[in-house]
Amino acid sequence: MSPDSRPRRTKAVSTRNATFQYWETLLGNRTKRNRAGEMIVQGVRPINFALASDLSLRAVLITHGSTRSSWASETIEAAERAGAVPYLVAPELMAELGEKSDDAPELLLIAGIPADDLSRLPTPADGLYVALDRPASPGNIGSIVRTVDALGGHGVITTGHAADPYDPQALRASTGSAIMTPTVRLSSIRQVLDWVAQLRDQGINVQIVGTDEAGTADVWDVDLTGPTLIVTGNEHSGMSAAWKEACDVLTRIPMTGHASSLNAANATAAILYEATRQRHTTGSRSTE
Repeated sequence: MSPDSRPRRTKAVSTRNATFQYWETLLGNRTKRNRAGEMIVQGVRPINFALASDLSLRAVLITHGSTRSSWASETIEAAERAGAVPYLVAPELMAELGEKSDDAPELLLIAGIPADDLSRLPTPADGLYVALDRPASPGNIGSIVRTVDALGGHGVITTGHAADPYDPQALRASTGSAIMTPTVRLSSIRQVLDWVAQLRDQGINVQIVGTDEAGTADVWDVDLTGPTLIVTGNEHSGMSAAWKEACDVLTRIPMTGHASSLNAANATAAILYEATRQRHTTGSRSTE
């Protein structure tokens, strides 16, 4: 974010006018949200992450008439320096935008949605990525992005007709990790495979590991210490035939109870944790 010291006039929104209705569309209308290229950031942690990121901050919405905490005052100043236009918004309208039933949030941010460009994903020699094949649940996407962030992954890709990672439900489930973890939305698996081919041409031999209850290798028998793209299929139908064909290995998580499989978020978390465990073990041995 580039600092901007120019004073900005605070605007007021006290009715359900066109400005408020526009903000409402960012909550529930994916088409309009993506056309505008903007999203609503809710919650202290995601807002702090947004301020620390390179996102373009468009507006800071402030609950009118409330007693502000020191965090809110400092955040407003920081957001304005980053170029955000300040708005004083009626408490009942802020409660709607914050999707809170009890009280209005002190602040919300309107931020630009990052470009869907694979060049945003870092490509270290031990890169660890997750591709989600037609994920249907925004909550699952957010949970997976949070896990990727927590376990040191380098990015998330969604392919096909997928839920939106910038849906408020996904952003909340990620607890802000969606802002800090590069996430790229692509319409086709071909774009991902071309990217993998380019990395392999550069000497980064990314393996594609698909997750499937009918996989041929138990997860702990798959070497996940090298650059890896983990593929998780749709919650109901699993991976598409195209993704299965593209995988170098299909892995499974052995089940010992009555359930035949885990849900998408839990399965992805288990495999990411195994990758982290293997990498930690390998790193520990190399230092002995």
